[in-house]
Amino acid sequence: MGQTLKCISPIDGSVYAERETLSPEAAAERVTAARTAQTTWAARPLQERIDLVMAGVAAVGAMNDDIVPELAHMMGRPVRYGGEFGGFNERASHMAQIAAEALADIQVGEDATFKRYIKHVPHGVVLVVAPWNYPYMTAINTVAPALIAGNTVVLKHATQTLLVGERMAQAFQSAGIPADVFQNMFLDHDTTSALIADRAFDFVNFTGSVGGGQAMERAAAGTFTGVGTELGGKDPGYVMEDADLDAAVDTLIDGAMFNAGQCCCGIERIYVHESLYDAFVEKAVAIVNTYKLGNPLEAETTIGPMANVRFAAEVRSQIAEAVAAGAVAHIAAFAEDDGGAYLTPQILTHVTHDMRVMRDESFGPVVGIMKVSSDAEAIDLMNDSEFGLTASLWTGDVERATRVGDQIETGTVFMNRADYLDPGLCWTGCKNTGRGGGLSVIGYHNLTRPKSYHLKKVTG
Repeated sequence: MGQTLKCISPIDGSVYAERETLSPEAAAERVTAARTAQTTWAARPLQERIDLVMAGVAAVGAMNDDIVPELAHMMGRPVRYGGEFGGFNERASHMAQIAAEALADIQVGEDATFKRYIKHVPHGVVLVVAPWNYPYMTAINTVAPALIAGNTVVLKHATQTLLVGERMAQAFQSAGIPADVFQNMFLDHDTTSALIADRAFDFVNFTGSVGGGQAMERAAAGTFTGVGTELGGKDPGYVMEDADLDAAVDTLIDGAMFNAGQCCCGIERIYVHESLYDAFVEKAVAIVNTYKLGNPLEAETTIGPMANVRFAAEVRSQIAEAVAAGAVAHIAAFAEDDGGAYLTPQILTHVTHDMRVMRDESFGPVVGIMKVSSDAEAIDLMNDSEFGLTASLWTGDVERATRVGDQIETGTVFMNRADYLDPGLCWTGCKNTGRGGGLSVIGYHNLTRPKSYHLKKVTG
């Protein structure tokens, strides 16, 4: 008998779903089956693999009416936002469209004597460990290109979104992808670490906490198994004096508060030029005061509970510490704030980088706003972080944004937008946000290994 994984619904604290984990022996057998299936899967024509993956994506889309309320139950996102299929499909479709070119042999040269080229060879069995905050979109970032590239995939999903991997496997298998090629597994941490340490997988992709990423790397130590990680973030926004103020406020506050602030690239700190600061804060407070906190199953709810009471407790702690140290909280407690998962979204001013709310990942509906007087000051503050995922710059001057962006320690630089993942660009981070990169051509490079061919011709 394995461990019981329980998804506790943030709506009311009830157990929404539970599953038994596989025993170490059963898990090892299933990974062996994935390895056996990989050779045959990789031998299929590329277009056949693409078509099967996209059929699996469409099968997930056909489940959307069931998925949307299921997500609300599991992690609290309001049903009014319609789930994740738009981004899920966009990302998979892009990776399908670029696959032939991205996976094509690199031709180095051919003459009468030699033919030389480099192939992109699948790693073998890829483990995808996906998070709960955008459970479908984060998973498909790796699942689709890994399968298209000829790998078999084992998906281990977060307990908070326990049913997502099950649905994805069901959909992809219904579309014709063999059960051993794409598997969802319920695994405990010890079994996962043991499998990695035993070289059961040829590549591991992990999205989650810094501590979780460190555990993955420790498990893989000495195995030479590749580990790609996307971990914490503390993404900044910088509003310059020539910014479109209304657009900046609307986008940055939405980036800070959407999904109850539980976004990998959510905005967690904002720096505003002194000439726009007061107006920015006033507009930001007005926006947040229009939010409707409540049951995510109700159509009028615009911000639902955080996914877990303990996540909300951390945000409350950061806010309380900041206020005790002199920060000003601008949003009065909402009537629906229950002291548990239902949390009042908050805007803080008079914050400093001595406060945890401006240093530690909050991953909740709170943002600190600071006044700055120059690009140099803003750059120093944006770089004063252990994380580096995205940065959002607001200006009418592309050259200025490029110049500032070149000096920011981050994975993605946005100008006049935020909190969006473009599948044509590499999704990557630096510092404690992790290493590696997903999506784009580079995503395919990371899910394959180079194999060189140096062929000498027989010339008689």
